[in-house]
Amino acid sequence: MPTAALLDRLRRVADAAVTPLEIDDVLDVFHPLRSGAPLRGRVVEVRHETADAATLVIKPGKDWAGHVPGQYLRVGVDVDGVRLWRTYSLTHGPRPDGCISITVKAIPDGTVSQHLVRRVRVGQLIQLGQAEGDFVLPDPLPAKLLLVTAGSGITPVIGMLRNLFSRAVPVQADIVLLHSALSRSEVIFGEELRGYAAAGLLRLVELHTDVDGVLDVAHPERGLATIVADLAERTTYACGPVGLLDALEEHHTAHGLPLHLERFRTELIAIGEGGTVAFADGTVVETDAATPILDAAESAGVLMPSGCRIGVCFGCVLPLREGAVRDLRNGELTVAAPGDGVAIQTCISAAAGACVIDHPRSSA
Repeated sequence: MPTAALLDRLRRVADAAVTPLEIDDVLDVFHPLRSGAPLRGRVVEVRHETADAATLVIKPGKDWAGHVPGQYLRVGVDVDGVRLWRTYSLTHGPRPDGCISITVKAIPDGTVSQHLVRRVRVGQLIQLGQAEGDFVLPDPLPAKLLLVTAGSGITPVIGMLRNLFSRAVPVQADIVLLHSALSRSEVIFGEELRGYAAAGLLRLVELHTDVDGVLDVAHPERGLATIVADLAERTTYACGPVGLLDALEEHHTAHGLPLHLERFRTELIAIGEGGTVAFADGTVVETDAATPILDAAESAGVLMPSGCRIGVCFGCVLPLREGAVRDLRNGELTVAAPGDGVAIQTCISAAAGACVIDHPRSSA
């Protein structure tokens, strides 16, 4: 078996043979989904669910660690030379082919969602993060379950349902699904959900705002307690617009009812030349567009992990929780929405606006 020293020598020889590239650059062309490579996925199917929503079936790289239904992952795509990251719920049940899926609703002026729904094609590679999130069902299930969703808020819930109902012996549970959409044709997974209801697997209540108006959770005659008569006996899981979730939280807190929420985040990232870098301990460093974040932080007295300082060893990698950075080697932008955790190399990245870095032990 080759020793570590021998493997290291072989790698140096291979790197020399493909200079100015590195052997990893060559492997990325032929084996981009290999173990040890940055986690990516290859789009193997694009399936349109509605006029503005599409499901992407993705073959993930070898290092994909799996997920629990209800979780989400970060997806990175290059749009007009800028790498942008967004979070999407995983919508698949068990798949023998090892693929994963996300379902994206195109938002007006949404750069990434429009790109994924309108422009992504089969065969394209996209960047992936590992599954995250705690919006998952307990085991065993509550005796009675209420799922409240609206719009694309159905996406984490469909993964839960597919997992429950695809088992050799489907889970026997008392489930009510209350889903709101603009119209019947706008219900993502509408036929599938209606099929579950027809098979007696759940009770489906559809509200179409073009006919029924917006759900008033606390209304004494048309509210949630009227729609679901045994509401007090159910554990509620909800995902949807902020207004709906806030109303549910206020209602359930007032009545002492169990509630689990999944809130989708929106991004408001201003991209510029240089900016500020904020760390978890409250330290804020101002820097220009030509100075690596690592150097700027150290000059301000921040203790930073580092190694080669030229982008080779990855010893300086930290999570970008919010903001934009520019790769000083090629000018590419990486953008993280608020709450994300996109790994960046601080030694070759400069601030491109206000950034937040997750590095809690940053002060001396």
